[in-house]
Amino acid sequence: MKLNTILNLCLIFVPLPIIGKLLGLSPVFVFITACLGIIPLAAIMGRATESLAEHVGPGLSGLVNATFGNACELILAFVALQAGFVDVVKASITGSIIGNVLLVLGGSMLVGGWKHRRQKFDRRSATTSATLLALAAISLTVPAVFHYSQYWQLSGVYDRNASFLQNLQGKEIALALAIAGVQIITYFLSITYSLQNESRSLSHQHKPKYVHKEEKIDHQMTWKNMGRPLLVLLLSSIMVAVLSEYLVKTLAAGAATLGLNKIFIGVILVAIIGNAAEHSTAILMAWKNNMNLAMHIALSSGAQIALFVAPVIVFAGLLIGKPIDLRFNELELLSIIVSVIILAFIATDGECNWLEGVQLLAVYAILGAGFYFVG
Repeated sequence: MKLNTILNLCLIFVPLPIIGKLLGLSPVFVFITACLGIIPLAAIMGRATESLAEHVGPGLSGLVNATFGNACELILAFVALQAGFVDVVKASITGSIIGNVLLVLGGSMLVGGWKHRRQKFDRRSATTSATLLALAAISLTVPAVFHYSQYWQLSGVYDRNASFLQNLQGKEIALALAIAGVQIITYFLSITYSLQNESRSLSHQHKPKYVHKEEKIDHQMTWKNMGRPLLVLLLSSIMVAVLSEYLVKTLAAGAATLGLNKIFIGVILVAIIGNAAEHSTAILMAWKNNMNLAMHIALSSGAQIALFVAPVIVFAGLLIGKPIDLRFNELELLSIIVSVIILAFIATDGECNWLEGVQLLAVYAILGAGFYFVG
């Protein structure tokens, strides 16, 4: 059964949370069906975004993908932030980064390597993405270091009272806004750099060396004009927002019933459901021996979460009166740093095998166990 068919069958879950709420069914039923319903909607949003990017041409395609490529994650994070689940929002950012680097890339290397033994990819492109993720790790580490350094430096002055905490919180939010501005600028400059390199590459050859157009997105929709993908993107975004509301409202009850803490739900569940369709595409491309495209999907998505989605959430929080800092807890920081370090080792040689995929998945499983028992 094709991936597109499976995702279309999952559309049956879209109305179930609404029906379950109207009938007064268990919050766990509403929570689980909302999670499952968002997956095919995220896939549809991805297809519409790809089609829209093709219509606007190569010059604006990077901007379109940056704006709408992670719309599902942004909607989920925005709804959770409005509801006051700041820890879940931060955890979903962490989960999206390590999920792309460890789970998706590891799964792609395992599946592709098992079928083709050894696969090659564009080392230069992978190294660029790894450097962007290293920048993301630095951006997310600085607020935590700042917090603890200020905590001990100013503790004697304010005696760690309400005035001290308010002063420290104000500084951390200001720092988050400054870092968010640098992240967004860096991200769009990286898009500009990629477009320049792509145009130079196409001027020297008739087709791309690694990415074949017919393999670009296995389940891509093709529309003759921009109106249809825009309409589909709008309608699917509305439905994602509706299901996100149901998910967030039943999150506490679902977590308690399933025996899961909110951090684990954010890092594992929320991060996976918002990227499931894209993740499956990367693994499918690796199975087709297009490891370069699988690597690009995983790493570019991770960099986009860290350098675009995270700062947009920071600015959005300020606008709705719920400011959020970028201070992650110790386990989240460790997860991001470990992911970037192991990625640097893998991205340098330009080839991979199934054992490297197993190693990445093992790291993801270990970190997942840590998040399961935390709190």
